[in-house]
Amino acid sequence: MSAVRTVLGDVPPEQLGVCDAHDHLFLGSPQLPGQELRSIPAARAELTAFRELGGGSVVQWTPYGLGRRAADLPPLSRESGVHVVAATGLHQAVHYDDATLKALRGRLAEVFVAELTDGIGTSGVRAGLIKVAGGFHALDAHARWTMTAAAEAHHATGAPIAVHLELGTGALDVLDLLCGELGVPPRRVVLGHLNRSPDFVVHRQAAESGCCLAFDGPSRAHHATDWRMPDAVRALADAGHGDRLLLGGDTTTAAARSVAGGPGMPYLLRRVRPRLALALGADLAERVLTENPRRAFAVEWR
Repeated sequence: MSAVRTVLGDVPPEQLGVCDAHDHLFLGSPQLPGQELRSIPAARAELTAFRELGGGSVVQWTPYGLGRRAADLPPLSRESGVHVVAATGLHQAVHYDDATLKALRGRLAEVFVAELTDGIGTSGVRAGLIKVAGGFHALDAHARWTMTAAAEAHHATGAPIAVHLELGTGALDVLDLLCGELGVPPRRVVLGHLNRSPDFVVHRQAAESGCCLAFDGPSRAHHATDWRMPDAVRALADAGHGDRLLLGGDTTTAAARSVAGGPGMPYLLRRVRPRLALALGADLAERVLTENPRRAFAVEWR
């Protein structure tokens, strides 16, 4: 039977409730310091604010080596009443020093599998997905290495693979590699940040593969997100791909938390949900937040 692997254990998919399908409670790049998400009280406040608006679950895409604080996730989940899914995986090379990458050579898939099945470090918290990343309109050697390891870990465990698309680009290259060369079923791949590159033709081509498409994160000055996103989502729904859409907040800096005056996790339900309800109808908008994440992150674990 399929289950979503949360930091408190495996749960039936229907228990997720309203899901923020891509966000971060903790995050920090050793190589690119500044505005790290480290505060436990702030993470607790974000989850509480999200819960008060009807949120039920958050999928944290923070991968290996970027400050996941896995041991702190279970108490936060219990205290807030929000399910939390943790990630294994590896981000772009720019976030890691040479020693870290060298230590992972030849054993990356093994690390991913261990964190999915045994737990992250000594925390006992098992990851529920694999997060990797592409480059800008291309896949470099690092991306191919990490995605190959992610595919191996998927085949060993069944875990879904979530992909950071740099500025929303490279979606078709990712699918060619993961689903074409490496044999990952498209329904087990989540493409993130498609809202940052509002190319409706690419969106539809990606959707036709059978993968999941995440529109995640509020507007930034140089991203066509909020104002183009409803049109992009409606176009996909009208083409019959409404069941593959996901929504997320992608809070990546301390200043972006709602407790610091930013949009934070509550923004997804406070502003994005009603806007999408106008574009798609309330019923489909609600299914995008509930039924679609259940399918995307539920796995018959091996």
